[in-house]
Amino acid sequence: MSPQFEIQLIAVIVAVACSLPGVFLVLRKMSMMSDSITHTILLGIVLAFFLTHDLSSPLLIVGAALMGLATVWLTETLNRTKLLSEDASIGIVFPLLFSIAIILITRYAGSVHLDTDSVLLGELAFAPFNRMILFGYDIGAKAIYSTLILLLINLGFIALFFKELKVVTFDPVLSAVLGISPVLFHYGLMFLVSMTTVGAFEAVGSVLVVAFMIGPPTTAYLLTDDLKRMLILSAAIGAFNGTFGFYLASWLDVSISGSMAVMTGLVFFVVFITAPKRGLISSIRRRRLQKLEFSKKTLLFHLHQHEGSEEELQEAGIHTLSAHFHWDQAFTDKIIKYLLKDENILIEKEIIKLTDKGRKISDQEYKEIFYE
Repeated sequence: MSPQFEIQLIAVIVAVACSLPGVFLVLRKMSMMSDSITHTILLGIVLAFFLTHDLSSPLLIVGAALMGLATVWLTETLNRTKLLSEDASIGIVFPLLFSIAIILITRYAGSVHLDTDSVLLGELAFAPFNRMILFGYDIGAKAIYSTLILLLINLGFIALFFKELKVVTFDPVLSAVLGISPVLFHYGLMFLVSMTTVGAFEAVGSVLVVAFMIGPPTTAYLLTDDLKRMLILSAAIGAFNGTFGFYLASWLDVSISGSMAVMTGLVFFVVFITAPKRGLISSIRRRRLQKLEFSKKTLLFHLHQHEGSEEELQEAGIHTLSAHFHWDQAFTDKIIKYLLKDENILIEKEIIKLTDKGRKISDQEYKEIFYE
């Protein structure tokens, strides 16, 4: 395999591995928690390194995962006091633990290859140089296999506990009634997030981990309401961002990780604007249609209320209507035009009158408002 292909493969594996648990973070409104965890796990890595003095020790992953859980527990403990909101709690815990890690690295690990730049930014371009040798054969970059293990663990966990995760995510009270522990699965998910983060940070850095963990799931959320489809879409979008982010970096001759994060943001904004149901354009169009429908029904109801009354000439006059509704004349003419087209009204001697069809719609609206 060429180094370029290995870089893209690692990026795709990391993107998919991060996006799967990220779906549940987005649905549980815990997106900022992932940013907190991706930084505070550095303290767990540092403390584990001080115990083992070995950067390749598996205890580093354990220490990072436990620190991730500690981050969640501290944040939620502060939040439960009702003295701080969740975002304020994150704003206290995240800088505190991360700063302790920075101080420890600066003070006691200055001569060791454990620095904040590699943790935050990562460098995918160097990943192919760290090779996996098995029985004397070079079988590829180590990052491919380490991140692939993470992906399989995440896939296995979600596949095995899909129903439980679904219930806990959407209805924690129901899950408790059914005997499913919300707390157990909550911290299980946080442990998975922590483990995924520490497993991927050496190759891509924590900034890209956050981008892959939140960007694709948020993008998928704009496209579907189905959880299974959201997981599949999230993985596909993450893989797309990783692949085309690499080509963007090659074209511009810039940071690979940075380009992948930029691609993640660009794809999100494209979907945010154009998504069929939840996109910006569709939302603006839907609000305009709702405004038109409401105005049409309001006018029909108004005409029905004053039909045959002494005030009908004043209340339903084609030239006086806009003043009663505080509409500009252009908008009033537009509503009248739509109602005429739908044969809901007719105009007699400059007075707007209901047709049988319009009267029927108004009666139905009246019943819905006052009897339902």
